[in-house]
This record gives sequence, C-alpha cells and structure tokens, in this order.
Amino acid sequence: MKRLILLICCCACMAVVHGQDSTRVFRYGYLSYDSILVNMPGYALVQTTMAEMRAQYEAELKRVEQDFNLKYEEFLEGQRDFPETILRKRQTELKELLERNIAFKAESRQLLQKAEADAMAPLKARLAEALAAVGRQNGYAFILNTDANAVPFINPEMGEDISEKVIEQLTNKQ
Repeated sequence: MKRLILLICCCACMAVVHGQDSTRVFRYGYLSYDSILVNMPGYALVQTTMAEMRAQYEAELKRVEQDFNLKYEEFLEGQRDFPETILRKRQTELKELLERNIAFKAESRQLLQKAEADAMAPLKARLAEALAAVGRQNGYAFILNTDANAVPFINPEMGEDISEKVIEQLTNKQ
C-alpha cells in the first residue's frame, strides 16, 4: 500500500514538472517598501499630524497625572486626621481616578494607532496600486519587499530593483 501511494505521488510530481515550460524563467521585482513609503508625498504631513496628536494626548496624560498626584498628596497629608468614612471615601476616589487614568492611557494608545493606520491607508493604497501597475507593465511574477532583511539574497539576473519605476509610477499618478 505504501509503495502504491509513493508511486502515485511520484507520477503526480512528474506530470506537474512535465506540464511546466522549463524554458520559461520567472522575473521578479524587489524594493524596500518602507523607503518608498517614507519618500512619498503626503508622508511628512501624516507624520506631522500624528506628532501633533501625540503631543495633545501626552499633554492630557501629564495633566491627569498631575491631578492624581495632587489629590494623592492631599490624601497623605490628611489621612491621620480624617474620620474612617472620609478616609475610605478618599481612597475609593483615588482608586477610581487611577483606574480612569490607566483606561485613558490605554484608550489613547489605541486611538493613536487607529488614527495613524487611517492616515496611512491612502498612502499605502496608492503604493499598492503603483506596485501592481509596475508589476503588470514589466511582466513580473511577483514583487519582493526587502525590508528587515526578509530577502537576504537576490539574483540580479532574475530580479530587478524596481524602486525607481515605482517612484515614477507614483509621481505620474499625482
């Protein structure tokens, strides 16, 4: 039974190899996606907008932290003199304030990430369109992203750096 399965697998592999045109060589393009994205018109504006938004959130976080610290200092100074019910009330207030501050910090982090993703979406869509156009125009089987050393070796006889072609496609689309 094992021999039969092995024989079937071998026949299937041979049929696939025989069916392929062995003289055809696939061409591919490669580029650094991040370097193209960073140099796109509009990227600097997105980064400026995001920096301003981050500064606003950081200022608010600093303000609520200072507010909490002030209330905590007041609590520490008066805790010896407070009756038990006021002491518990103040402790509960501080706990709630701390929880709200932590929740706000987490929410602001999520909102900033979403805002950045939303702001970058049109740029990434334009880049994806340019990549598709360059890929179709030049007959590439695929385009590789060389960022983060994802592709440690590229045979220059089979692949082509398409950075300039993509930049040209992006500037023609404006």
